Amino acid sequence: MQKIGHFFYDYLINLGLSENGAKYINALILGIILMTLVIVVDTLFRKVLRRVAYRISKRSKTNFDDLLIKNRAPRRVAHLLPLYMLLVLLPVVLIDFPETHRLFSIMLTLVGIVLALRIIRAFLHTLRDYFKTVPGLRDKPIDSYIQVFMIFAWVFMIFFAISLVTPISLKEALTTFGAASAIILLIFKDTILGFVASIQVSINDMVRIGDWVTFDKYGADGDVIEINLATVKVQNFDMTITTIPTYALIADSFKNWRGMTDSEGRRIKRSLLIKQDSIKFLSDDEIERFKKIHLVSSYLSNMEDKIDKMNEESNADKSLLLNGTNLTNVGVFRKYMETYIQGHSAIHKEMLLMCRQLAPTAQGVPLEVYCFSKDKKWENYEYIMADLFDHFLAAVPYFDLELFEYPSSQKEAPFVPGEME
Repeated sequence: MQKIGHFFYDYLINLGLSENGAKYINALILGIILMTLVIVVDTLFRKVLRRVAYRISKRSKTNFDDLLIKNRAPRRVAHLLPLYMLLVLLPVVLIDFPETHRLFSIMLTLVGIVLALRIIRAFLHTLRDYFKTVPGLRDKPIDSYIQVFMIFAWVFMIFFAISLVTPISLKEALTTFGAASAIILLIFKDTILGFVASIQVSINDMVRIGDWVTFDKYGADGDVIEINLATVKVQNFDMTITTIPTYALIADSFKNWRGMTDSEGRRIKRSLLIKQDSIKFLSDDEIERFKKIHLVSSYLSNMEDKIDKMNEESNADKSLLLNGTNLTNVGVFRKYMETYIQGHSAIHKEMLLMCRQLAPTAQGVPLEVYCFSKDKKWENYEYIMADLFDHFLAAVPYFDLELFEYPSSQKEAPFVPGEME
């Protein structure tokens, strides 16, 4: 080895150079040769390994090797051979400079640690991407577990690097790490909470990637696109991204719409506000007029017979509509709405369906439609709901009813000076 290390040394001495000059120039020439050799080997080995990886990926049925190539794992591994060559041949180049050799050896070892971390990262990212292609795992918080493994790898490698650079051994470094655990827990509080939350979220199946969630505290209303160790990313319907701490999923309340998307229908719940002073009992003439409305014609005939029989039995004085049992225009309209919904092709007939009257308010009497649409897609759902209420809004006047609305300035009577005097 000494003979190789002094390959140019004797020749330079014969040329008349000093011993120190000959040592430096000898090391420089050998260093240039070594770096050239390393670059050539790195380039060739990387190309060979890449071609081998491509051939294997084409022949294999699994996509795991394709993902390894995508995450550049073969390229990272290809750097190991040149690095090993540097570590082995560096003592030959720096045979006359032991301190410099020690310094460069530490630097190359640190480079090796970084390279090992990059290889581990490429492999873990490949596992993550592969698990996301597995049907039972694609909606799980895989990113959280990958990040935990990366954190452990980084911590171990950092302590290993410290043991190389300083006189502190790896055992002593880990002991010091245990003593400083309180400070470390404080620094990595969010990470630890996020890891615990990820486990609970996964075990309890609280949130999956692709779920529609509503998180009022953070202004999130959209689909979950990523769950990692520290944060959950939600893409809102306006295409903005809201970032939520992972531990907030178990610490705060949120709404997950997965139950709706997994069910057979999507709920429609909306009310019409009827003016109270437009509600009235129906006279016989008005009932006959309403019988022309097909959806309530048979209902009115049946109810008319029942009411007449009840009034005869109670001997009610029908000269006043208040006496006895009577139909109201709002009751007939409510029946009309329910019958119309039952006949609508887009409404799920096997799920709860009704039209109910809610408690009167200062804005009128609410008539609420409660049913489920067959189509759960947002735009189709909105179209179905609008189609229903377009019809109901237009049908209100046919029942001598009025909808409540705040007075418009265009409908207010003009002010006439002196009119109030």
